[in-house]
Amino acid sequence: MGFIHVDVDVSNPARPGVTESVRVLVDTGAILSVLPSNMLDRLGILREGRRRFLGFGGAVARDTGIVRMTYEGNAAGVSVVFGAEDDSLIMGVTALEALGYEADPVSGRLNRVDMLML
Repeated sequence: MGFIHVDVDVSNPARPGVTESVRVLVDTGAILSVLPSNMLDRLGILREGRRRFLGFGGAVARDTGIVRMTYEGNAAGVSVVFGAEDDSLIMGVTALEALGYEADPVSGRLNRVDMLML
């Protein structure tokens, strides 16, 4: 068992043809995904809110927005945190769910899952 890292494409939902790729750590303990602020700014992602987060160094405040994230050809709108330079790049559980994947720590891969529609 170990860490799962994947490459995702990120774009502005208003301009899905302009993408940037980034390698992220899949973290099923994180609700939101964290991506580099400078990349999100280049893509024109709007800062739509500001949230407080608790980390090992205490509480921090970060802006949030919405991106179009694509993994293995599957795309979804995902809430993201504008990460600071020293923040880890994370795919959180809401991105996993929106994209329709689950983490398999034994194989170190993401597996496509059927979603419930109830």
